Amino acid sequence: MRNRSTALILAVMVLVFSPGMFAQTVAQSGAAKTAPDLSGIWMQGGGISGEGAIHRFTMDEPPLQPWALEKYKANRAGVTDPDEAGLEQNDPNTHCFPPGAARSMLMPYAFEIVQRPDQVYILFESGSGIRHIYTDGRGHPNDPSPTWMGHSIGKWEKDTLVVDTVALREETWVDRIGTPHSDALHMVERFRRVNKDTLEVEFLFEDSKAFTKPWGGQRVYHAQETEMTEYYVCEENLEMGKSREVH
Repeated sequence: MRNRSTALILAVMVLVFSPGMFAQTVAQSGAAKTAPDLSGIWMQGGGISGEGAIHRFTMDEPPLQPWALEKYKANRAGVTDPDEAGLEQNDPNTHCFPPGAARSMLMPYAFEIVQRPDQVYILFESGSGIRHIYTDGRGHPNDPSPTWMGHSIGKWEKDTLVVDTVALREETWVDRIGTPHSDALHMVERFRRVNKDTLEVEFLFEDSKAFTKPWGGQRVYHAQETEMTEYYVCEENLEMGKSREVH
């Protein structure tokens, strides 16, 4: 009888802690028993890079502190269309700086979500950037060094993955229209797969140095039946520079 009980306990432990089961099990307290599958290749807009994409993050002007407002106006000097990109010569991306975590999510290019039990990866077509989102219950480091993608931790709240990101470098824009931020930027995202082909992400930005209040919005992404490609804006700029030299 003892041998049978021991065997039963071992069998249950193998089932519970097997990679297949654990990959879908959420460790956080109060979260759903099974983590929804967010994996796949996603893109906002009409399904082709740049086509039908809405570039503006929110319909309202970002609530900027005076210094940030001046910088924002300089980034958009002479631009009248609210959905048009900021000035190319002011754009950090033009000067080969990585777009950063926020802007990478708001670009009209594909990205791929890959899920593991302890981490979620987001692989970006533009610049081949990678975000690491730790879902193993850890917190942020006490004094993290700023990076282009920042430090991200995630937890499940029912069917929603809540991602908290800090330690972002201040050289980037929040979006392509030219919204600046400081090294105090704190970004919270809520990922939810509405159905097989639709992913919703809600964004909230907090930055007491650059914004007068938290602000944000929502983006909708559509599943793509395609492979990821490579796109490097610096390579494009280099080719354009060579063309100008020839002519």
